[in-house]
Amino acid sequence: MGSENKGGSTKMSKSIMACAGIDTGKHKLDVAVDHSEERLQIENTATGHRRLSSWLRRQNVGRVGIEASGGYEQPVVAKLRGDGFVVIVFQPAQVRGYAKFHGKRAKNDRIDAALIAACAAETRTVRAPPDPRLSAFATHLTLIEQITEDMARFKTRCETCRDPRLRQIWENRILEFKAVLKAEFARLVQAIRQHDDLAQRLDLIGSVNGVGLRTAVAILVRMPEIGRVSREHIASLAGLAPFDDDSGDRVGERHIKDGRGRVRHSLFAAALAASFRWNVELIALYRRLTAKGKPHKVVLVACARKMLIFVNTVVQRGTPWVEKQPA
Repeated sequence: MGSENKGGSTKMSKSIMACAGIDTGKHKLDVAVDHSEERLQIENTATGHRRLSSWLRRQNVGRVGIEASGGYEQPVVAKLRGDGFVVIVFQPAQVRGYAKFHGKRAKNDRIDAALIAACAAETRTVRAPPDPRLSAFATHLTLIEQITEDMARFKTRCETCRDPRLRQIWENRILEFKAVLKAEFARLVQAIRQHDDLAQRLDLIGSVNGVGLRTAVAILVRMPEIGRVSREHIASLAGLAPFDDDSGDRVGERHIKDGRGRVRHSLFAAALAASFRWNVELIALYRRLTAKGKPHKVVLVACARKMLIFVNTVVQRGTPWVEKQPA
């Protein structure tokens, strides 16, 4: 059952839309309204989400902040967005950084909800919510990636196992995983191609030499901004943009940081092959940078960034990739 605390509540003007924060648990949600004593604790279930939506309406809330919590936040986010609320999903590091900046060290679910509400209120730029179709595909893609990771672990066990019987167990599991992986990826691609706009975007992404179908799907699903933002922005989102590290007279090395790890991993794998065999421009880039003495890892980052920029460009233009012919 949900419990509401209305004692000492701060009345807010109906002309001003309030901001709320939600601390997400597996079984419950703690909710706070910024600059108000209003609190709510409710079940993290479909019934609880409907009650939450009605309660937020009564509090004149228009914007809701919620912290990503391993997927437990996804159903309530979908419900609130469907009901017309602006929902901002914060990464835990963002909330911790905000708390540290404001010197807030105490922590419990109610305090965290109020902190998230304050974060939502102070957020100046709110991005448009992602395409709900891509959210569903992202869940499916994560399953496929996890199967791939499990296969890698079993292969390691096979390589280190000296017992033939146990090795056969691992090898059988690898074969099972391969069959499941192939079937699930085919289902995902088929589901994507049922949407004409997504199918067209997928083909544009895959037209860049060196971008295979697995990488194209990863970019489509995990980077909905592709083709809609600048080359600098798309590289930053993927964690492929080099950041300065200077202070005073010291000039530090540029380095990449944060970004979307899974799609970056896919880009690294594709760029590694493309810069040796498949993409003339990336081959030239790789050779030019290594000739200058750049380390392999640094060059690979540059090639992955360039590949993503190529993809962003073809999606922006709406025309397939045309490789430049060598002079």
